[in-house]
Amino acid sequence: MKQQVAVLGSTGSVGANTLDVIARHPDRFEVFALTASTRVDLMLEQIGRFRPAFAVMADEAAGRELAGRLAGEDLRTRVLWGAKAIEEVAAHEAVHSVMAAIVGAAGLASCIAAARAGKRLLLANKEALVVGGELFLAAVREGGAKLLPIDSEHSAIFQSLPEDPATWDARVDKIILTASGGPFRTREPASLRHVTPEEACAHPNWVMGRKISVDSATMMNKALEVIEARYLFGLPPERLEVVIHPQSVIHSMVQFRDTSVVAQLGTPDMRVPIAYGLSWPERVASGAAALDFHTLADMSFESLDSRGHPERFPGLALAWEALRAPPGTTAVLNAANEVAVAAFLDRRIRFDQIHRVNLATLSAVHPSKPESLEDLLGLDALSREAAHAAIGRLGE
Repeated sequence: MKQQVAVLGSTGSVGANTLDVIARHPDRFEVFALTASTRVDLMLEQIGRFRPAFAVMADEAAGRELAGRLAGEDLRTRVLWGAKAIEEVAAHEAVHSVMAAIVGAAGLASCIAAARAGKRLLLANKEALVVGGELFLAAVREGGAKLLPIDSEHSAIFQSLPEDPATWDARVDKIILTASGGPFRTREPASLRHVTPEEACAHPNWVMGRKISVDSATMMNKALEVIEARYLFGLPPERLEVVIHPQSVIHSMVQFRDTSVVAQLGTPDMRVPIAYGLSWPERVASGAAALDFHTLADMSFESLDSRGHPERFPGLALAWEALRAPPGTTAVLNAANEVAVAAFLDRRIRFDQIHRVNLATLSAVHPSKPESLEDLLGLDALSREAAHAAIGRLGE
């Protein structure tokens, strides 16, 4: 039978790449549901091509517009809207696999719904783990879900680790996440106050959404990936490391107790980890170009202590600090960063002030251990209020 797939966040870059992979294998995969926030025109195109059973818009006005524009069309697609509807299609009994590609904490509830329903959960939304932490992992265990990482770095680690997770702690010395360094790897730190949103979104290797591109430019994306790796693979923070690898050919590495290193290599194309997640434990064509080792430029690596990286990327160290702080601190950091990046993209704060907002929010919010999704959402809301207040003080 064809694998029925729900693509949450289908109009974003990961969602679009997922649909590209699915379209290459019509004998294996079928789109059961698509969800988006407000991009009605693109959703209409996707519905016309993939004819899903459900199309869900997070925004009610966008959902009503979509339903109106589909009226009279000879399609089987049922249009829904609202966060609860996204959770419902993520947990639908007909769905086998869920691509969780909604950016930010907004994707947490639907990820937990899919986990509790025992789906194969393809996790491109790193915030589900950064914010959800142990609560999210508990939902995965309780539902019997299969969690497969889609971030290129975490997919690379997953592919490099031994098959039996019970052996990871004994056999693995450390996990090494690679980072391109983004567009400002060699830029003078003092000049970062003048960075524009357009410059921050111009990643040298990857094509990504605006929020993730800014996170890559600040290296907060790597900080969130360190937190995600802690929860995905169970190793303590001191056994997680980051190294700069500007070419983005080696996507991450695992160093074992005997000092041997296993790495996963590939072109910087998100269709590779997406195809792996969809077809695991098999492998199918992704549509990405293969590496050409005859023409491949030299690969290089840089320590985070060289070239002034601590001054250029001060937010990266917050990953280890948040992991060692009280439970819930990683959720505070994520909320602060989402608000700060949005303010930067709206030109309300400078690029170098993103870190200041994050620090101010972490100082203002002191979480107690979240015991439920409601606790997490409340902590997220409280942290966003503190971040907005910090932005207001910067404006003054």
